[in-house]
Amino acid sequence: QVQVVESGGGLVQPGGSLRLSCAASGSSFSRYFMGWYRQAPGKQRELVASMTAIGSTNYADSVKGRFAISRDNAKNTVYLQMNSLKPEDTAVYYCYAGYSAQYWGQGTQVTVSS
Repeated sequence: QVQVVESGGGLVQPGGSLRLSCAASGSSFSRYFMGWYRQAPGKQRELVASMTAIGSTNYADSVKGRFAISRDNAKNTVYLQMNSLKPEDTAVYYCYAGYSAQYWGQGTQVTVSS
């Protein structure tokens, strides 16, 4: 039974930055596969960034060079640093944790607009 909670979303101007946080419960966090997904209006949910338990990362082509995923196992937390934000980054961002089962957070809204 793993609970996942996102925070850090909000309204930001184009070119700005945000840092999302995801706290996951459980005694085996260091073994979790962690990921950030997003869903924009009218679009399918897509993978933004992910990190395996051993630190391997993967990014969507649209965010490479702008976003960075990291994790702090001591705090059971994964982060998504988002820089040079664009209006097309506007979406609900969801945190994912995978271990013996799959767990999702409720999402945090990111809006990039002037």
